[in-house]
Amino acid sequence: MGETKTLLRMAALALMWGSSFFWIKLALDAFSPVQLVLGRLVLGAAVLVLLCSLARDRLPRSKRIWGYLAVAALFHNALPFLLFAIGEQTVDSGVTGVLNATTPLWALAVALVWRVERRLSGTRLAGLLLGLAGTIVIFAPWQSSGLLSWGAVAILAAAASYGWVMVYEGRYLANTGVSPFALAAAQMITASGFLLVALPAGGLSPVHLDGTAMIAVAMLGVFSTGIAFALNYRLIATEGGVATSTVGYLLPVVSVLLGTVFLGEDLNVRVIIGMVVVLAGVALTRVRKRATVVPPPAVGARVAPE
Repeated sequence: MGETKTLLRMAALALMWGSSFFWIKLALDAFSPVQLVLGRLVLGAAVLVLLCSLARDRLPRSKRIWGYLAVAALFHNALPFLLFAIGEQTVDSGVTGVLNATTPLWALAVALVWRVERRLSGTRLAGLLLGLAGTIVIFAPWQSSGLLSWGAVAILAAAASYGWVMVYEGRYLANTGVSPFALAAAQMITASGFLLVALPAGGLSPVHLDGTAMIAVAMLGVFSTGIAFALNYRLIATEGGVATSTVGYLLPVVSVLLGTVFLGEDLNVRVIIGMVVVLAGVALTRVRKRATVVPPPAVGARVAPE
């Protein structure tokens, strides 16, 4: 039952984060990157504060936890959100998807350096590499433009930031005793403060009010930021940073299915093969070794001396 709940949470998180690139593209028609990210964070914070109120959860009181949250807010929200918004102005969605899919590999590298992951099984490593290979097959970046550009560098830096901070959150914030809603709310409030500081640098340009862009920001704030980051903390607490980061491999599957259903995009054989490879890779990362059970000696049996 616990594994089923975990998979459902991962699917929900993949749905909300997988659709975020689509909403960002729409929102950039009316907002600058700084305006977009600020609106997203403020809405996300409002949703999470409301959820905290309904659940009667309190925001953290410890200065130490707020210090950890400030780092998480910078490297999981303010900085990567801005980098993605800037990068998507010039980089095709195919390149964006592949570069973002490097997040689990960055998380693995950090976990190994920090010794959070002491033992890496061959099966799990194969799953991580297979997931990346499937993402490359889906997006076929050789058909896209912008692979060698500053926009691509910005997106790769955002993916690396995601990978690092997921392990950081698992190490310093997952077992604080504070609810996921409260942790996420405090993080979004802090990240909103960072964006307010950045507002004079790129957020004072005129806003072209557009219904579609407003809906896109609302979807980003309520679902891809507010609810998604509460789920993120719950998953990190139960699964760890590296395992949670494998959600990144499911994002291309979500974006492809959304494009097929709502935008009438073609679902060709190459994309279907890539999706199957991605799902196989994620499945391999979920494989756990069964503990070997040694039966107790029979009553009256003689035990050989060691």
